[in-house]
Amino acid sequence: MTRQARLRGKPVVYRRARAEGELALGRATRKAVRDGTVAKGDPRTAGELAGLLAVKRTPELIPHCHPILVTGSRVELRSTGRGLRAVAEVETMGRTGVEMEALTAVSVALLTAWDMVKYLEKNDLGQYPTARIDGIRVLSKEKRPAP
Repeated sequence: MTRQARLRGKPVVYRRARAEGELALGRATRKAVRDGTVAKGDPRTAGELAGLLAVKRTPELIPHCHPILVTGSRVELRSTGRGLRAVAEVETMGRTGVEMEALTAVSVALLTAWDMVKYLEKNDLGQYPTARIDGIRVLSKEKRPAP
């Protein structure tokens, strides 16, 4: 039985997934983000927007994902003691989950933030000894009958 045939037999239900990840940054970079002095602008705002755009682009990036009707999405980047934490939530009414969309949103949000602060993170050899993306994972997924 093909995946498409398996999906056709599944009922349409409400589905929601939440994912998170973190971008570790050096002390000076964390201060620049907090103080609003990053040359390219606020990496939190840009990362949130990029994450939202990534939700809809997931099927273009992940070969086995297919387009789904996204009924809601949220991406939030917050400063932490280590750097930036991204949390994404994606909702749908459908036959398949939205975990990949939430994970993609988190990944792209953090990559966008990294791109904006990388000039602050490079050492004299052009390396990134502190910056690293960690802990990308699904926090929760929910499925319940359609209202």
